[in-house]
Amino acid sequence: MTRNVSVSSGPLNYAQAVSVGAHVLQSEEPVDVCGGDMGPNPHELLMASLGACTSITVQMYAQRKQWNLQRVHVDVAYERVPAADNATSGATIGMVDRLEMQISLSGDLSEDQRNRLFEIANRARFIAY
Repeated sequence: MTRNVSVSSGPLNYAQAVSVGAHVLQSEEPVDVCGGDMGPNPHELLMASLGACTSITVQMYAQRKQWNLQRVHVDVAYERVPAADNATSGATIGMVDRLEMQISLSGDLSEDQRNRLFEIANRARFIAY
């Protein structure tokens, strides 16, 4: 069941209180853009969500198959890059957002199992975006 998410601004410049069900966390912009850096910024929260979704999806799949997956580690990076071809990218400006994920798996897994888990991770990544 998906819980409702609410976001409220606070008395500090860009600080936001994020509520997810009974959980509360904070988001804010870093100091270099006049924030107080009291929490991850919105892009970082999105990156964390995508990484968590990918990791959990891989874990669930391995568990269902009863494979010996011990650990999943996902690094997510964000950057703005020039749009290579505005017509095919759908971009109306010269820049697009790019997220890159590096995934590592630990456990006693065959090469076929590893390859399948990377396929599942890649599929989850495209569904999540």
